[in-house]
Amino acid sequence: MTPEHTGLTSSHGFPARLLVVDDEPRLLNSLATLLRGEGYEVTEAAGGRHACSIIDQMSFDLALLDLRMPEVDGFDVMAYLSDKQPDCGTIVVSGESSFAAVSRALRRGALDYIRKPFDPDELLTTVSSVIGKQSLLKAHEHVQMRLEKSEALHRYIVNSSPDIVFMLDEDGHFCFVNSKVEALLGYQPSELCGHHFRHILDDRDVARGTYALKGPNITADNPRTLEVRLKTRGSRRATRHFEITAFPIDPQTWPQSQDTRGRTNGKTARYYGTARDVTERKEAEAFINFQAYHDLLTRLPNRALFKDRLELAITHARRNHQKLAVMFLDLDRFKVINDTLGHAMGDRLLQAVTQRLEKCIRKGDTLSRFGGDEFTLLLPSIHSHDDARQISKKLIKALRAPFQLGEHEVFVGVSIGIAIYPEAGESMDQLIQNADIAMYHVKARGKDGYRFFSESMSIDSVHRLNLERDLRLALERNELKVFYQPQVCSTTNRVVGLEALVRWQHPERGLLYPRDFLPLAEETRLISQVSEHVMDQACKDVGQWIREGNPDLRLAVNLSPVQVEHPRFVETLMQRVTAHGFPAKNLEIEITENVIMNDLEQISQKLRELATLGVRIAIDDFGTGYSSLNYLHRLPIHTLKVDQSFVKAIRGGEDGACIVNAIVAMAHGLKLEIVAEGVETDEQLEYLRSLGCHQVQGFFYGPARPANEISQTLCNPNAEAVSF
Repeated sequence: MTPEHTGLTSSHGFPARLLVVDDEPRLLNSLATLLRGEGYEVTEAAGGRHACSIIDQMSFDLALLDLRMPEVDGFDVMAYLSDKQPDCGTIVVSGESSFAAVSRALRRGALDYIRKPFDPDELLTTVSSVIGKQSLLKAHEHVQMRLEKSEALHRYIVNSSPDIVFMLDEDGHFCFVNSKVEALLGYQPSELCGHHFRHILDDRDVARGTYALKGPNITADNPRTLEVRLKTRGSRRATRHFEITAFPIDPQTWPQSQDTRGRTNGKTARYYGTARDVTERKEAEAFINFQAYHDLLTRLPNRALFKDRLELAITHARRNHQKLAVMFLDLDRFKVINDTLGHAMGDRLLQAVTQRLEKCIRKGDTLSRFGGDEFTLLLPSIHSHDDARQISKKLIKALRAPFQLGEHEVFVGVSIGIAIYPEAGESMDQLIQNADIAMYHVKARGKDGYRFFSESMSIDSVHRLNLERDLRLALERNELKVFYQPQVCSTTNRVVGLEALVRWQHPERGLLYPRDFLPLAEETRLISQVSEHVMDQACKDVGQWIREGNPDLRLAVNLSPVQVEHPRFVETLMQRVTAHGFPAKNLEIEITENVIMNDLEQISQKLRELATLGVRIAIDDFGTGYSSLNYLHRLPIHTLKVDQSFVKAIRGGEDGACIVNAIVAMAHGLKLEIVAEGVETDEQLEYLRSLGCHQVQGFFYGPARPANEISQTLCNPNAEAVSF
């Protein structure tokens, strides 16, 4: 920017004098340096109190100040400056972005509002513009004092005004309009004279604008001020916001000239007014208001606006004895996608999800982004539970189709909790909380579904909160124990492997099994800490037994979907194995088919990496999921584990026995090892031996035992697993 830049000089022809006020020295110096570089005369004030002192000693054309300052804040400085130097303009440069603060600053006379951190070019442009406008305004005021001496000078000032200046006859027709109307609205002054002012009013403001001039108390000392929308020339849709100030002219005191008499209708001017373009201010106010009540990523109502609408809907439903539904939606698998592909892709996915959800709801419904990957939906005035049920099914179906994010095709589901007013609560907070509780019950039952809230869920929720608290304490107090269940060779009865199983020694409830707390651990994201504890202890124990003379002993560890789906799964697992000096070839990880099929591409890559490092892969609960020959053939699978439900059915030719036959035959055909779980009787063991299933585990050899009992058996080279 050169010294000839518009606005560099003030109305007196010298470099504009600027006062910069901020209590942050670094920001103060940075702003002052930027302005001096453009040729402005800058004075710095370190805080509000210092600024007031300088204002008493020097005069300024423009002040740039922060709002949030100790002792004397920006509003106080504005008030002091307005009293001492009313001609000095003000620009607020602040990190305070609340609607209340911005609105208050504009009401106090701030000419513009710039948010920190500011863009240097934007700030310099704003300063230049404001100083330019100040210069015009001051010039306008100065020349007005000489109106009586020079009518030509009067016309110059009016036409150079930053505002539209107009005169109307007693019927509301234009008698005079300055040339500014062409720059702001596109009309020639001559084509408006003789027309009624409603000609340029937006249709929505015609009644209000017409009524404004008919008020009985309008005088020169008490002008009428209102904001209206004016149409631009050539388009009824293009409108701009103006602040109109108008008052009647006293024909006894107002000197009439040829330029102020009606040129087309011969009538005398009876009203004088100005119209200031406030479009940018209105747009700024609208944007600030939008920010306060909407999520900028999805453009949906945010939590605050949702609660406002829910409160109104409850009041309406109570008055009319109607029902309404609150839905709490939580996306399934979003965190995995976000962590894997990055936050930019995660944001694109949220926007795509929003578009699909909006297509499923009615016009009067309110869909909001509650936070993260959580959404809430308000269904006002429903007739029955079935209305909410149908909407839930539509939402679930809409999100089942894959999403294309660049080169990636991803799948997400949604878990929906539903609370119906008034059965599930009569207040806003109750309905939201109970819908949230119902959603967590969907998560606990496998996700991708919906449930209505019931009173029993509230009881479960209290129990869940207590158990969650205890589980967090258990991790700190080392209450989680690792037990081991032997995997035994069915022909020699020798222990060939150990499956690590977690137990919780609860101080009040005794020994708890995985089914009692692992679902909660997954729901509360504590599963990773629990698994890390099990892996550390198992590597330590089994590693010691391997070094003590059991070199082929295998450690089998179950892994949760949360762990396997994590982008750094392989790296994290191998770091723990290496840290304990555990041989990778002795480790076998167990995952379910569902984990693989949820994201076959990503999981396949991870399993191949582990297999390359020597880690064995086992499919747990085989036969209960997809049971796809395709992935068995493609992936580095070493072991199939027959689910215990099929083993239990080995009695008198039941269907379960047939399934076991098929699985064992499949394993042999694919050259995979096979382990049968849940073996409890001689009959089952003999049947499995006859099929060629050489590895089994179950209560036939005893339950899972703590490390000290396992150690005693392994130390006896002649001991057989049947002694467990």
